[in-house]
Amino acid sequence: MRELIGLGLLRGGPGDELRAVAPEEAVAGVVGPLDRDIRTRRALAERKRESIMAFLPVFQSSQYSRERESRFEVLEDLGQVREVITDLAARSRTEILTAQPGGGRDEGSLREAEPRDREVLDRGVRMRVLYQHTARFSSCTAAHIDHMLELGAQVRTLDDHFSRLLVFDAETAVISLAANPLGAVVVREPHTVAFIVETYERLWLSADPCTGAPAARAGVAGDVRQAIVRLLVEGMTDASIASRLGMSVRTCRRHIADVMEELGAQSRFQAGYLLASPPSGTDDAHA
Repeated sequence: MRELIGLGLLRGGPGDELRAVAPEEAVAGVVGPLDRDIRTRRALAERKRESIMAFLPVFQSSQYSRERESRFEVLEDLGQVREVITDLAARSRTEILTAQPGGGRDEGSLREAEPRDREVLDRGVRMRVLYQHTARFSSCTAAHIDHMLELGAQVRTLDDHFSRLLVFDAETAVISLAANPLGAVVVREPHTVAFIVETYERLWLSADPCTGAPAARAGVAGDVRQAIVRLLVEGMTDASIASRLGMSVRTCRRHIADVMEELGAQSRFQAGYLLASPPSGTDDAHA
């Protein structure tokens, strides 16, 4: 009874008698004030944001800003890295380049990045994203890629490993720290950033576009298989191959087992030897 009164569905009448109230009338009486309060708070938040951001040009031209934005800045904490990336994304004007190695990404990182990426693309900023082929076989990453494509981003994948980085407007780069995967280096030195952009462009040209078509997925699966064979011939361990291609060791071993079965090899050493040996009859053909 108390819950119904609280929801406005029961109301006291003459002689303290309760009468039923139509749900639409109850909504107007109970939810209406809440909606008005939310709209008022949103309008206040927007006015505050505009007032604060009005000082951005002053800050950017200040001596403090020039000192803060040094040419090389090392960040050891993931929270700091995310703050810098969010700030650079909000200030981006033309294009953001992203390279995300390691195969599929975890759902938490994708949820954290999605609203920031959507806001950037809605402003008309171009975005190119580079993954490894194995990212296509992660369900949550594949769904994220499809969503990014719908928003207007360009996404491509490579079979081999590359470094994690972002470049904003060809002016500022954020690259991962080798000794600390949670940290990053912010680079604003123009010549270094230009070199990073040129390296990215070379990777981009050799990568395969993501289209969502089944044939494209089958094609990259073949590329992954060939990469495993190439690294197997080079004598790399299962763990090293898995890390380089952005897949789990278990998945890597399953691929290697398939290759060994096709070759009739009893060991990885024998498989590597057979793969590295010229096909039978090759020497006779050139005799």
